Amino acid sequence: MRGKQAPKRPLAPDWKFQSPVVTRLVNQIMKRGKKSIAEKIVYGAFDIILEKTKKDPMTVFEQALKNVSPMVEVKSRRIGGANYQIPVEVTSERKLALAFRWLIEAAKAKRGKSMKDKLALELMNAATGEGDAIKKREDVHRMAEANRAFAHFSR
Repeated sequence: MRGKQAPKRPLAPDWKFQSPVVTRLVNQIMKRGKKSIAEKIVYGAFDIILEKTKKDPMTVFEQALKNVSPMVEVKSRRIGGANYQIPVEVTSERKLALAFRWLIEAAKAKRGKSMKDKLALELMNAATGEGDAIKKREDVHRMAEANRAFAHFSR
């Protein structure tokens, strides 16, 4: 790596909920720099959540993130000519990134509705402990549990 690594810049909170986490979700959904469309999707999804559950969308969103965030994951490591899947704890920054990725992928995989409807449904399901994003987290945890015997290879 040449030079210094660029410093982490703090994200400005979004205008509606004053939360940098919501800003990060908007940025993850954004395609080709079209932030206004990504904001319409996220805020539309939050409006749908408020309409259907009669709960604060931020609490549903935070609960969904907490439920989807993985505790451990596996990393591949080559030792003595063999590749081992080694379980490692996930940093808080990566937990958030994986949770966003899984929620968005699960929403995109659904068919027949607008993105804001699919995102709202996935967030509500994740907040109650169901849905495809939760299933993905369970798969990752199961993989880490199955490879716990190789944990001593971690640094």
